[in-house]
Amino acid sequence: MHRRPVALLAALVVALLVLAPGVASAEDTPTPSEPTSTATAGEQPSGTTQAEPPDSEYYVSVVLIDSSKKTKDSPGEPVPGVTLTVETPSGSPVGSAVTDADGRLFIPIESPGKYKVVLDEDSLPDGTSLSGSAATEKDINVFLQGATNVQFQIGVTEGTSVSYGDRISQAIVKGLKLGLIIALAGLGLSLIFGTTGLTNFAHGEFITFGAIATYFFNRGLGLPVIAAGICAIIASGLFGYLQDKGLWGPLRRRGTGLIAMMIVTIGFAILLRYLFQYLFGGSTRTLSAYVAQSPHTWGPIRITDKEIATICVAAAVLLITCLAMMTTRLGKAMRAVSDNPALAASSGMRVDGVITSVWVLGTALTGLAGFLLAVDRQVNFQMGFKLLLLVFAAVTLGGLGTIWGAVVGSLIIGLLVEVAPTITIFGVQPVPDSIKDVGALLVLILILLVRPQGILGRAQRIG
Repeated sequence: MHRRPVALLAALVVALLVLAPGVASAEDTPTPSEPTSTATAGEQPSGTTQAEPPDSEYYVSVVLIDSSKKTKDSPGEPVPGVTLTVETPSGSPVGSAVTDADGRLFIPIESPGKYKVVLDEDSLPDGTSLSGSAATEKDINVFLQGATNVQFQIGVTEGTSVSYGDRISQAIVKGLKLGLIIALAGLGLSLIFGTTGLTNFAHGEFITFGAIATYFFNRGLGLPVIAAGICAIIASGLFGYLQDKGLWGPLRRRGTGLIAMMIVTIGFAILLRYLFQYLFGGSTRTLSAYVAQSPHTWGPIRITDKEIATICVAAAVLLITCLAMMTTRLGKAMRAVSDNPALAASSGMRVDGVITSVWVLGTALTGLAGFLLAVDRQVNFQMGFKLLLLVFAAVTLGGLGTIWGAVVGSLIIGLLVEVAPTITIFGVQPVPDSIKDVGALLVLILILLVRPQGILGRAQRIG
């Protein structure tokens, strides 16, 4: 390999190291010189004030930064005059050097292999020390030409561990928030199933529709987040109305079976998902406000203003909707159509009008769930699809077609998903965050085996 391209590559690596913020970092440095440097502790490397990587294939480059002295414009102060030595695993010295005024040094290595980088703690300046239990020796494997990174933590404050009770309390708050968002979408899904018998696999895309509509009104039209959310809820209700008039209503009047309509929902979900990807893009985006907020601390609970607003709005809407379904004329009509559509029609009730109202209300509630999810997290074209499993698990657990069952099941699923990763039973490690949604799938399977009608459902609804 030619030495000049290697030297240029090494210089580029060093330049990136200087620009990148961080604590202490170490790199390998090639050098064809003698295996051991003659520099001693306290001396500065000879030559220019900024060290240059030697013209060699393998080398170690170290930059020592004291992070305890970082400022708004700087990650910390360089630590000069520190001696570092590269040794073989048996302890034979390979090379040694002293950090310059920029806290940087280079030590050449003749060949790839296993080495040990040792920092002379006695050479650290007065008032400077390694962070906590940070080691003075680092084992490295040199197998690529160029630099090998090594880190020595200086001035980094060790994080305090969070107690088990605090983690549980925080997980319960997150689970309550997630459960209420799921309940909004689950209530919409349960209303549609209860009045039409349709299992709607496109329901997750209705969540995405609400989130993307919020983003459009907020970022595209410049509306405040709350106004954008209200417009998104109205747009979601209108979307449900158009669906029933243009798709589901004609299929019902043609006598299309529920299995065929369920398959249509699968195709409709795929169509909407990739339409969102085409129009919105595959990247994750944020709203103009309510993204990053400082939390309030109340005992073991840390919660932000947007989380408080999410919990309060979701709980209030769920309570009002459930009470309206039990007391208002429209709510009673929806329950009558859900119990027996033929009998409701024979008594003079406009069944199609009631079903259209259900589609408007169900998609509006789901659009609200998408709006709250966009405020709490970020907007992505797959966000509703990823939440669909939890929504189905929630309404199945609570009881398909029941309004209170959807709420109860959603709260249980939300708490299960968030609390499970914090619980250790008999020394068994908790569920990793990456697969915490698996618990919802297990609940879905178990409830179908043990009590398919759900907690608050009626057995005659199944089959």
